[in-house]
Amino acid sequence: MNAAAARKDRPMARILVVDDEIQVLQILSKFLTAEGHAVDLALDADTALTILDEHTPDVILLDVIMPKMDGFELCRLIRERSALSHVPVLFLTGAGGIESKIDGFESGGDDYVVKPFEPRELALRIEALLRAARRYSAPVIECDDITLYPDSGTACVNGETVSLTPVEFDLLSFLIRNRGQVVPARTLLTEVWGYPSGVGDPSLVRTHIMNLRRKIEQDPENPSLVRTVPRHGYTV
Repeated sequence: MNAAAARKDRPMARILVVDDEIQVLQILSKFLTAEGHAVDLALDADTALTILDEHTPDVILLDVIMPKMDGFELCRLIRERSALSHVPVLFLTGAGGIESKIDGFESGGDDYVVKPFEPRELALRIEALLRAARRYSAPVIECDDITLYPDSGTACVNGETVSLTPVEFDLLSFLIRNRGQVVPARTLLTEVWGYPSGVGDPSLVRTHIMNLRRKIEQDPENPSLVRTVPRHGYTV
């Protein structure tokens, strides 16, 4: 299959890129446009929020270190908006330390790519996030006290409605569909995030599990819905 045919088979999207470096915006705009995506560009958080007032993108690529408002704070504001709570956020930044990654996930980010990056890796990460977001067309999923509603990206837990990010929804959905099995973090990186086998950081899974528990567990420190089996993985 040639490159043009391969692009036709990929899910195309409208992508908002937020970065305070004009050169980075230009490079990403050229690359993403060549991939067939529609691209909006913002040099700062205020411009990004103005764009988000006008329309909802399919994916947001977000730098961390920016003047006035950093990417973590902007991500938290995005997650506070119900109309944007389902939009995947991928941090694309030179701040690659583990603490920075954890801060990104805890602020509501779905994935994290460190600069400098391989264009093909970025393309694959975007494709994986789009697949997660577009699984919202699946049937309702039920498991004991949890009901997942793909059309709205929400979960009903013990009668209370909870908004989930696309990756949180996909993560919980996968665990429910494999109910009773202990699923290793490496398997979740492959099945939920789309990483090739053996690639990806298990801390990505741990942090999203923690975020998910904060939303669905009565006592996140002593979870009863999504449980950890030490040294083996997670189970529902």
